Amino acid sequence: MPAGLMIPARNMPSMISGNGNVGGFGTSSGLTLGQIMFQPNMMEGQLHPLEMTQNTSESEIARMRDEEFDSTTKSGSDNHEGASGDDQDPRPKKKRYHRHTQHQIHEMEAFFKECPHPDDKQRKELGRELGLEPLQVKFWFQNKRTQMKTQHERQENTQLRAENEKLRADNMRFREALSTASCPNCGGPTAVGQMSFDEHHLRLENARLREEIDRISAIAAKYVGKPVVNYPLLSSPMPPRPLDFGAQPGTGEMYGAGDLLRSISAPSEADKPMIIELAVAAMEELIRMAQMGEPLWMTSLDCTTSMLNEEEYIRTFPRGIGPKPTGFKCEASRETAVVIMNHINLVEILMDVHQWSTVFSGIVSKATTLDVLSTGVAGNYNGALQVMTAEFQVPSPLVPTRESYYVRYCKQHAEGTWAVVDVSLDNLRPSPTVRCRRRPSGCLIQEMPNGYSKVTWVEHVEVDDRGVHNLYKQLVSSGHAFGAKRWIATLDRQCERLASVMATNITTGDVGVITNQDGRKSMLKLAERMVISFCAGVSASTAHTWTTLSGTGADDVRVMTRKSVDDPGRPPGIVLSAATSFWLPVSPKRVFDFLRDENSRSEWDILSNGGVVQEMAHIANGRDTGNCVSLLRVNSANSSQSNMLILQESCADPTASFVIYAPVDIVAMNVVLNGGDPDYVALLPSGFAILPDGTPASAGGIGDAGSAGSLLTVAFQILVDSVPTAKLSLGSVATVNNLIACTVERIKASLSCENA
Repeated sequence: MPAGLMIPARNMPSMISGNGNVGGFGTSSGLTLGQIMFQPNMMEGQLHPLEMTQNTSESEIARMRDEEFDSTTKSGSDNHEGASGDDQDPRPKKKRYHRHTQHQIHEMEAFFKECPHPDDKQRKELGRELGLEPLQVKFWFQNKRTQMKTQHERQENTQLRAENEKLRADNMRFREALSTASCPNCGGPTAVGQMSFDEHHLRLENARLREEIDRISAIAAKYVGKPVVNYPLLSSPMPPRPLDFGAQPGTGEMYGAGDLLRSISAPSEADKPMIIELAVAAMEELIRMAQMGEPLWMTSLDCTTSMLNEEEYIRTFPRGIGPKPTGFKCEASRETAVVIMNHINLVEILMDVHQWSTVFSGIVSKATTLDVLSTGVAGNYNGALQVMTAEFQVPSPLVPTRESYYVRYCKQHAEGTWAVVDVSLDNLRPSPTVRCRRRPSGCLIQEMPNGYSKVTWVEHVEVDDRGVHNLYKQLVSSGHAFGAKRWIATLDRQCERLASVMATNITTGDVGVITNQDGRKSMLKLAERMVISFCAGVSASTAHTWTTLSGTGADDVRVMTRKSVDDPGRPPGIVLSAATSFWLPVSPKRVFDFLRDENSRSEWDILSNGGVVQEMAHIANGRDTGNCVSLLRVNSANSSQSNMLILQESCADPTASFVIYAPVDIVAMNVVLNGGDPDYVALLPSGFAILPDGTPASAGGIGDAGSAGSLLTVAFQILVDSVPTAKLSLGSVATVNNLIACTVERIKASLSCENA
């Protein structure tokens, strides 16, 4: 007898029509298969199988089972009575249940744990052991797998429902917190979701920078062998490098740091939103300060300078970095000039700490970028944001340097118009050693035809200047020592110098003019390094420790020693630096012309031994004929000095002038003049820094030939011992002291005779 599918009597109404005919089996969705039992070869008198053909396949039976299966299957199977062949008989049929024994269930569940998908051979073997048909075993395993799957899905649904409830509760809590949030600065409600485009860009750029720094740190850790601290100083506190005309100079000269700069590190994550907000407000203030006139800016009596009306400033800009600290003085100035450089290059110089500190080496003694919050967009510096420290100087040991911790922000306001602003961050890191605060200061750059730019510079600081020597009090209080006029004059002079570096149309008619392009670049680069080294070693920078030798007042000589080791740009050994500053009743221009002229050099240069000094070659680097780099030869009667040359740079602008020189080897200079690398030429620069004395008569600056006086700083660097480990002798100190004293006396005598 063929195998039949037995249906329980209680389920028959869903399958049999009112006339007793069997309905479509495959279309019934309410029939449950959990209690269906397949029993082939049963007694015909007791069971009435549904009519099925002998060749019904197992796959068809399985399909029907899947369609009708209920997830709540029982552990056993039932044997039900089906309809008899006599479909017209309405009499109720008896039903008989047959369940799997506990032993069968236990064995199949144990086998299921080991193998939930048995093959035909395994099913036959298991059925023979348990007294079941392979088809019974097969459907039991199918039911079991479906049951386990259903239970697993229920557990997952329960878990996901719990997580969903938790997220919904968190969402409600966050919404309540946002609805009651307040601004930490003003205390008012916050505007959630109304982030400016600039701030949104800064956040995205900050995230990108973090990923880049993490990647670089991982690479560095791989090769260094130890992890690199996240967000390190992006530039080390080393001396600024020259503009990139070739290879980098040596870095043997180490710089220290003051108490303020030494204690400052990169800003924390909590500080950065406040820094961004402060920078945006400072940019707005700078633009207005650069463009507004009276009553904010008042013209001086001589109509040469603009003075800030402090009361009007407080009314115009009530917010900012807070009130002026007790004992501090306000210095505010504004200057405008047209310089020979396009606006894009100017912005690049200002935003690159190395180029910036090189161009302004007479003002910036030290600069470091602590953190870069944004590098700008679209490949330029629009939106760039940097946290920096810097030390500003006057070229004299009698004027303390000014240390500042600030943020620098660059923004393009229109096509061809850019602005760069600095503002102090001292409120984030209060320190009792702060002696200078930068209110919004910087410059507005506007594009001009033919590669020129109009620059409006605003310098606004609050400073404690009680440490300034009386000799320089007038100059500092006038604002000319650190003010906008000095910044703009230095920029103008340096733009002319850079233009001369790139010049290609050099006339060959003048005697001694260097026309070789590579030779010009190498010689100017060497002179640039000489100027940087001189300026860094003549001020009262916190990198230096000066010792006063004599107590005669303003003419005190201050000395310091440095050891030079493994620096190809400086001779090895102990270097003794000596400097002094004094006043001369002569205009700055006359002092500058006297000191730079090789014909009058024998009057003050003791080391030339009275020999005749002759100019061998020169490179003009400015409008003024005095702005040039020269190569001098000393024709001395002493044959031991026959190979000595002197490299000299003289430069002047309305606020300061310099005459800086250094003995150089003739063989090394031949290499430089042929375009060789100048970084390996050893230099020990000496020279002069000339400033107006700050009196009203000297308001015209260096170019004014009036009766105002000058402030002259004389500085020497001398190698006193070629062994770096040797100890400095008192005899060496006395020799240098006498050298500088004699030089000062000779200059005073010569200029007093001219003045008479």
